[in-house]
Amino acid sequence: MNKPILSKQAFWDVDMDSIDFEKHAVHVVEKVIERGKAEDFDNLLKFYGFKKVGELAQQAHWLSDISINFCCTLFKIKPTDFRCYEKKQLNQQHWNF
Repeated sequence: MNKPILSKQAFWDVDMDSIDFEKHAVHVVEKVIERGKAEDFDNLLKFYGFKKVGELAQQAHWLSDISINFCCTLFKIKPTDFRCYEKKQLNQQHWNF
């Protein structure tokens, strides 16, 4: 299977030739959603498919609230469906005075 064409914007710290796109699919999706360009996201959808990208996004270790809301709207899912959302709720934030 060919590799998706992704920009270095999201993967500036990684050697693109060494990425195993099947083994590290969750990490790839997480990085593209958080830091990638719109073209990167389109290429990800073409490579993995719409349904699988939605499933992989739900398994992400960390996504910002904006990214979670984007995925909820796009994939018609709830924030509580995300693994990282549940983790965020367990980690209490410091109070801002």
